[in-house]
Amino acid sequence: MGNIFSISLDPIITRCWDCATGQASYICNLEDNLHDLQAEVAGLEELRSDLMSRVRIAEDEQQLQRLNQVEGWLSRAETLINDADQLIVQSPPHVENLCMGGCCSTHPRSSIKFGKQIAKKLQEVKDQKENGDFSDVASKPPLPSATERPSEPTVGLESNFIKVWSCLRKDQVGIIGIYGLGGVGKTTLLNQINNKFHDSTHDYHVIWAVASQDRPIERVQDQIAERIGLSNEGWKSKSLDEKAKDIFQVLCKKKFALLLDDIWEWFDLIRAGVPLPTQQNGSKVIFTTRRYDVCCQMQPNMDNNIRVECLPPGEAFKLFEENVGSETLRMHLDICKLAETVVEECAGLPLALITFGRAMASKKTPREWEYAKEVLRQSVASVFPGVGKEMYPKLKFSYDCLLDERFRSCLYCSLYPEDYLIEKDELVDCWIGEGLLDEHTNLSNARNQGHFIIGSLIDACLLEKQGSHRIKMHDVIRDMALWIAGESEKEKFFVKSGIQLKEQPNAKKWEEVTRMSLMENQTENLTEILECPNLQTLFLGRNRLRVIINDFFNFMPMLRVLDLSRNRNLEELPVGIAKLVSLEHLNLSWIGIKKLPVELKALAKLKYLNLEKTRKLSMIPQQLISSFSKLQVLKMEGCGYGCLLVLEEMC
Repeated sequence: MGNIFSISLDPIITRCWDCATGQASYICNLEDNLHDLQAEVAGLEELRSDLMSRVRIAEDEQQLQRLNQVEGWLSRAETLINDADQLIVQSPPHVENLCMGGCCSTHPRSSIKFGKQIAKKLQEVKDQKENGDFSDVASKPPLPSATERPSEPTVGLESNFIKVWSCLRKDQVGIIGIYGLGGVGKTTLLNQINNKFHDSTHDYHVIWAVASQDRPIERVQDQIAERIGLSNEGWKSKSLDEKAKDIFQVLCKKKFALLLDDIWEWFDLIRAGVPLPTQQNGSKVIFTTRRYDVCCQMQPNMDNNIRVECLPPGEAFKLFEENVGSETLRMHLDICKLAETVVEECAGLPLALITFGRAMASKKTPREWEYAKEVLRQSVASVFPGVGKEMYPKLKFSYDCLLDERFRSCLYCSLYPEDYLIEKDELVDCWIGEGLLDEHTNLSNARNQGHFIIGSLIDACLLEKQGSHRIKMHDVIRDMALWIAGESEKEKFFVKSGIQLKEQPNAKKWEEVTRMSLMENQTENLTEILECPNLQTLFLGRNRLRVIINDFFNFMPMLRVLDLSRNRNLEELPVGIAKLVSLEHLNLSWIGIKKLPVELKALAKLKYLNLEKTRKLSMIPQQLISSFSKLQVLKMEGCGYGCLLVLEEMC
């Protein structure tokens, strides 16, 4: 009978003992584990900091996007560090409870529970550190289907937007043209289309590009390459055909929507590398132009060419009121009536309404508005063909309202090519050389005045801000400025910039020209003498000049500003440059000259000399620089000739 109830207690006792000793180890190892945890957390923090530094460099300097696994590791590491820190902060009472050399506790249950937490967290931190070795922390981000563009609230474009978007949704429509007068809102409408793509779900890869008149295919190719990830250091060295091949290989595999702004002539999509849109590939091309004939050349179906008309009276007044301010219109009952007449004179052209509205925003008396009305009515003059008979006389009022002649220096910006980004400091230095600014006691004050004028021209919508250091003249305003100069008796401009001239141009009356710009062309030789007794400004920069004959400058006694910059093939200056006795501003930066001719000593009025990046320049005659007694600005960064030698001479 007794054997029936016989039980072996050894296994049970063994398990209980193992359990007891295992639980006790959490107490015995508590202090050691705490010290280890603090050390491991410190190591994890260092590892996390180093990894974050690598991520920031990749994101900020290389424009990469951090990997998801790296982001996950960083997030988990931060959580572990915070959790461990909290446990460490909570540890003192538990340590105080230890007794008998740390092997027992006055509160064993609490100490065992806390000891388990410490041991578990210690292992988690160790594991996290082991998983923190990443060879790559970031990669190139995927290209977004569309990039949002800045856009202001619009008036009167809703119906046009509906027409364009409706065309886009038709499978059989591949190319859509948007045309109309300059300044009527074509680019604004295209912006709306782009942002509609951005805000909606679709399967298009949307590409924005500006064509303009200067090298349209090359410009569009570069913008497409930037958008589809082809642009790199080797891209610029490729030929047009090579670029086209690369673009085609990418776009033929995509369903794309190319938004092409501001084309002036038939644009050869095939030559640019853009596959023609078909019903099979589903791609689209939407372009803007001022010319109806360009629309017909791009695609003959008039249902797919949408004209942007000037605004009807009601919407025109609304747009004008938004820019002049309702407070101004309420200043006097007569002002509101006169404003209606002014809006009528603007003929519904948005650019004119906006520009003139802002110009009149500070005019608070009826007499000022009466004057404005009369000026608009009397501005009757011929304008350039194809641009419009109504536009420039209206826009010119914003120019006429500038404070004085110094603020009308905006005409000077029309010497630069279309869509050219003009450096503010470069422009102001030219103005100083031209004598367009007030006489100042020092150069700093003159430059401050120049920047003040630029700010005023931006406020008057005659220039556009492009970042902190550059400005741009809208192509419509540039055309207007050239028209004004053409109508002027004092100023006669000869501007052939950015049109790829290869030969020296001709003019009917060189003797009347006061400012000339042949910059950004492909001219290699200047071999014909120009008799320009009234010429004050000559821009020859960004050409391919190799030879300028010695007598080229013989008949330019009034020339004050000469820009020869970025003619890298020009290795020698003509000695005839000494004939420019009135010269005050000479820009020789980025040209290939090896020495300066001693004849430059004749330039007694020179105030500005730019020799930046003349890396081949190895000889400057002694006492040449110091002979320029009126010199105020000397730029020699990147010059091949030692700056210290010049400084010693001048001292």
